[in-house]
Amino acid sequence: MELVKKIIATKCDYSALVIRLGLGLVMFPHGAQKFLGWYGGFGFEGTMNHFTQNMGIPAVFAFLAIAAEFFGSIGLIVGGLTRIAAFGVGVTMVVAACMAHLDNGFFMNWFGNQQGEGFEYHILAASMAIALVIKGGGALSIDKKLSGSSCGGCCSQ
Repeated sequence: MELVKKIIATKCDYSALVIRLGLGLVMFPHGAQKFLGWYGGFGFEGTMNHFTQNMGIPAVFAFLAIAAEFFGSIGLIVGGLTRIAAFGVGVTMVVAACMAHLDNGFFMNWFGNQQGEGFEYHILAASMAIALVIKGGGALSIDKKLSGSSCGGCCSQ
């Protein structure tokens, strides 16, 4: 029980709220592509096949990546188990940068003149995730509500 308290502990921090919502809202469509097939994605089965057969990722890690992007983004949006959700998203971004984007250089493919996307987006997402692992969910999060700590008047929780 003490471990759970440490995982959900957070302060009434609006900067954590902004980071959490930004990362969660950006990651959700990527997770929905992989898990549900929304937004032109392959869905769960197609993504698992791509990860395991084309990229050589072991099935357990492919599953964890899909779960981290989909369920992690939802966890970030609502602020539930924020540190765990952020850790999963952060690890997924670092692995994606190293396995699929490193060879494309730093920059995103803004002008369509390179083979694929660079890794600048992944650095931003991983940095946001690290901040949330450190700070927790912040203001207006489920974690904040469950931790029961007072905000001292800075928010309504």
